[in-house]
Amino acid sequence: MATDSTEVRTKPARPEDLADVEEPFTDGFNWNTIMAMLFIGIVMMPGAIYLGLVAGQGMGGAAEWVTIILFLEITKRSFITLKRQELILIYWSASMLVSVAGSGLSGGIFAGLIWNQFFVQSPQAEAIAAYIPTWYAPPKGSAALLERTFMDAVWIQPVAVVVISTILFQIVSLSLGYVIFRITSDIEHLPFPMAPVAAGGATALAETSTKSETWRWRIFSIGTVIGLIWGTIYVVIPTLSGTFLTQAVAILPIPFLDFTVNLRSLLPTAVLAISTDMSTLLAGFVFPYWTVIGMFIGSMVKNFVVNPMLYNHGILHRWEPGMSLIPTTIAVEFDYWLSAKIGMAIAVFVISFYAVIRKLVTGKDEISERPTDNLDPAKVGPGSGRGDLPLWIPIIAWFVCTTSIVFFVHYLVPDFPWWITAFFGFIFTPILSYISAKMTGITGSAAGTSFPYVREGAIYLSGYQGVAIWFAPLPIGDYGGFSSTFRVLQLTRTKFISYIKLIVANLLILTTFSFIFWTLIWRMTLIPSSEFPYVQKMWPYFATMQALWASSTLPGGNSLMQGIVTMPKLVSGSITAFGLYGIVLLLKAPLSLFYGIIGGLTGFPTGTYLLFAGAMLNRFYFYKKFGQATWAKYAPILLAGYGCGMGLVAMSSIAVSLIVKSVSQVIF
Repeated sequence: MATDSTEVRTKPARPEDLADVEEPFTDGFNWNTIMAMLFIGIVMMPGAIYLGLVAGQGMGGAAEWVTIILFLEITKRSFITLKRQELILIYWSASMLVSVAGSGLSGGIFAGLIWNQFFVQSPQAEAIAAYIPTWYAPPKGSAALLERTFMDAVWIQPVAVVVISTILFQIVSLSLGYVIFRITSDIEHLPFPMAPVAAGGATALAETSTKSETWRWRIFSIGTVIGLIWGTIYVVIPTLSGTFLTQAVAILPIPFLDFTVNLRSLLPTAVLAISTDMSTLLAGFVFPYWTVIGMFIGSMVKNFVVNPMLYNHGILHRWEPGMSLIPTTIAVEFDYWLSAKIGMAIAVFVISFYAVIRKLVTGKDEISERPTDNLDPAKVGPGSGRGDLPLWIPIIAWFVCTTSIVFFVHYLVPDFPWWITAFFGFIFTPILSYISAKMTGITGSAAGTSFPYVREGAIYLSGYQGVAIWFAPLPIGDYGGFSSTFRVLQLTRTKFISYIKLIVANLLILTTFSFIFWTLIWRMTLIPSSEFPYVQKMWPYFATMQALWASSTLPGGNSLMQGIVTMPKLVSGSITAFGLYGIVLLLKAPLSLFYGIIGGLTGFPTGTYLLFAGAMLNRFYFYKKFGQATWAKYAPILLAGYGCGMGLVAMSSIAVSLIVKSVSQVIF
């Protein structure tokens, strides 16, 4: 299979479109940045929290774009021009403050504590609830949980653990990320092909400080209108009906339409569910074409071919007729796919590691030649004014904080072998981060470098007895993405100290507003409940998987895991991944097809159909109507506009809901 010549190839902005390499580096952190951060914390965070709970999606596009547009308009009327250094920091600040985790939570450290309290009280964790440490969450039945309040002494330990680990991990990520950036960018001179795109975007936004409007605002406005209309149907009606009525009303089920039960006689164990979130369709306009095709192929083969075959051979024995999507997914995960995913993860990790080593040894990459930003290392490296530190300073900071995390985990869970924690912190995390940075620097993406289940596997095989370690902040992370962040700072001529200031300020603002808004929302209503369709539907699944792993190190849990994670299933997953990789190479197909197929085999199936539909519209309609190059510029801005419209209409309804519930609590 040859790569289609019509495929969009993302190209960075030309060097002349970015900052002049002779321009001095500037500190972008100032009062404009601080005011933007406060605006995001006060206005955007409650909307992001509610949107995550209701729809399981973030409003990052809304937070980033609305904040930038607001401040651009204010500065225009004040005859002030926002610099690109300020805009790139505001953009990142918005991303950090409203980022969403996989459980649909956003809004700082107290978001994680909300999940903790649910898990402790969930039916899925009933068997292990008595063993869960009090530094993770208050015990089940405590007054703090029954009254839904953080204003209780039992929360001191959980909050302290989260705050301490957050600070330590932030220092580790910054220091290790900076050292890896110095290696990959200054020494190896990797191109980082996606960094100029982000830098070029900030530069283009800075140019709109003038009063001339461009095509970007027209496309952005169209996307905003789409987001406003769909957000009214998808978010506003359920939110306001849940506020004024006894039961929330939804025109479309959130987050997906489930047809799995209808397939029980024709294709047992097959799942069919379609996401009802339009952003997934629009994301199909932006995702790499062959990645989406691979995801669709992998998902279809898994759900409609492999699952029924495994069932007919007696492997998927936990499934029963009448099961909907979530129970079916849990059943097939336990019977086969959990082991297979681990095997596939090992194979993908080996393949990615091989690609990096091959690049190091031969200088050749499996991916065709990529454009670079053509920066002169002599003009942008150490000594250019960007604010470099001697390497021994971040290395010592990383070593001290990693050592602190190792001792902290040992203090929390003294029975767990400390050397495993040290291995994660001092060996595994640096290697994984470096490989990720290499892939980002070469291809623009770190896809395929993750190594899931390494934490679970290490704990399971360690011989540890108990559950506390499953809730401890083990030093496992991938910080290779920070190398691209520092590259963007370099391209926008932003002093590195600006980003450090941003991180510190964000921690303070994030923690403050996280406490305020999560306290208010949790006190008003139970989480999850019918008012929050996404978490009500998805959290039991997440809790089931977490409880399964945690129970595996209790007496009797080992036998359960032995039936779920088996070597034959694991090996079959690895063989499948290696085989797919070989077929892709043999057909000379793009490697993004391979990573897409793996994503389809291991991912949740609901969004695949809309992604595929978006990719087909992209290729066979919009390319012909607007031209490939023009539509490639339109699509990301259309998606950002949709996020803005969805976020704005969601925030409006959420504001009404918060006011009504606050008043009703005061009155009654």
